[in-house]
Amino acid sequence: MRDGELAEPSAGVAAITGTSGRVGAAVAQALEAAGWQVRGVDRSPGRWTGIVGDLRSGPVRRALVHGADVVVHAAALHAPHVGVVDDAEFRAVNVDATAALLDDAETAGVPRVVYISSTSVYGNALVPTDRAVWVHEGLLPDPRDIYDETKLAAEQLVASAPVTSVALRIARCFPEPPPVLATRLLHRAVRLVDVAAATASAAAHLDLAGVFNIAGRYPFTRADCIALHHDAAAVIAERAPDVAAAFHARGWPLPQRIDRVYDSSAATKAFGYQPAYSDEPEIGHGSLNSVGNRRPSHGRRP
Repeated sequence: MRDGELAEPSAGVAAITGTSGRVGAAVAQALEAAGWQVRGVDRSPGRWTGIVGDLRSGPVRRALVHGADVVVHAAALHAPHVGVVDDAEFRAVNVDATAALLDDAETAGVPRVVYISSTSVYGNALVPTDRAVWVHEGLLPDPRDIYDETKLAAEQLVASAPVTSVALRIARCFPEPPPVLATRLLHRAVRLVDVAAATASAAAHLDLAGVFNIAGRYPFTRADCIALHHDAAAVIAERAPDVAAAFHARGWPLPQRIDRVYDSSAATKAFGYQPAYSDEPEIGHGSLNSVGNRRPSHGRRP
């Protein structure tokens, strides 16, 4: 800060779990940029991790939540751990530690909790029949493995806590090969910067409560679901021709079938969530930014 400049006012203390992980670190950076004083915990050291320790430890949890204005709970065992880590460990980390964290947050007088969940909790409900599944918050979760089960159980704990709470079901947001990522970004992936921005916005809306999907801004409408199941390439060519051209220029095949489309319009309406897409590279002759910014065309396809 230069002489004479005033420091940015603090939005309060944000206690964040999992700050050495991909999502937790991005959330910590976004919250600090929004004026929060970040206090992070993780079992591994990291830039945003001031407390190195396990959330199953009472002293670690209490040090984290003391004097906090919001708890953002991102730490968890994830889908890649399924079949590698024992189911009992999943429950201990994803459910029991969440319950203990909520109890300690209540005791410390923390008024707000934001829980980072996953669209994976929809589980078997994501399997299409004769059309792509339009995945909105009214779709009933149907867990298919221990990861889904424990994330949904943690959501339920958060929802029943006496403090105001929000659960953000975030879409796929980890690195993948460019052709795979480009396809995922059409209907079921989200950029990490958008997850972080959504979390910061949810933390700032003090009366916000409930469950919200956090996904990309895709070029499809719900009316496209049948066509996406039978001839996705044709729908993409119509709805997002610049993206189709970029795939063609790179020699990447367009998907012939899309099984699901995540809908995060509820988050847009409730707290202004808008995917930014500002930090991603272009592909081919076009940019995947155009997927997020394009308004769906309404030609012959219903």
